[in-house]
Amino acid sequence: MSKTTFKPGTMLNPVPAVMVSCGSKPGEENIITIAWTGIVNSEPPITYVSVQRSRFSHDVIEREGEFVINLTTEALTRAADFCGVRSGRNVDKFAELSLTKEKADLVKCPMIAESPVNLECRVLEMKAFPTHDMFLAEIISVHVDTSLMDENGRLELERAGLVAYSHGEYFGLQKRPLGRFGYSVMKPKTKKRIAGERRQKYRKKEQKDGRK
Repeated sequence: MSKTTFKPGTMLNPVPAVMVSCGSKPGEENIITIAWTGIVNSEPPITYVSVQRSRFSHDVIEREGEFVINLTTEALTRAADFCGVRSGRNVDKFAELSLTKEKADLVKCPMIAESPVNLECRVLEMKAFPTHDMFLAEIISVHVDTSLMDENGRLELERAGLVAYSHGEYFGLQKRPLGRFGYSVMKPKTKKRIAGERRQKYRKKEQKDGRK
């Protein structure tokens, strides 16, 4: 395989494009779209967002020490893009985009009601880097749209229509997985059973949605 060499850069793709809400005071409630985010620890669950110091939300998060990560769906992609290119200094993004402020349980800043998954986060520390500051934060509460839960109480996140950001473009995630964790070492019988269960699950969904 022939390859071209690039200079060092931020070429890790794809990444999530999440809508981060912050601010609890009138005029400061804002949404900033962040692609540089992820998980750094499982117990307790710790995440991070990296924010340029020039951004309006940076000082708000630094001062209040909390924010909400709202997952982005295909239906929210235009809003996510807008929130990434317009500043909260000049526009009320909630009002401009007709997004609904939803009260969180533990943090004072609002969640985005239209997002199917909201993660309330409390800042643990801020690490300064040349271009961005990274806010390490503990996830202290998670909210999930009940429509994504099946009859057994299992989360079917694949039905949320989530998106990823890759090299300047937004892409919807495919609805059917290529595999599940550990599938590369599964026994043939286990693979066959899981494949059958998956086919049955999607057949039921299609019938429920009226697509036969």
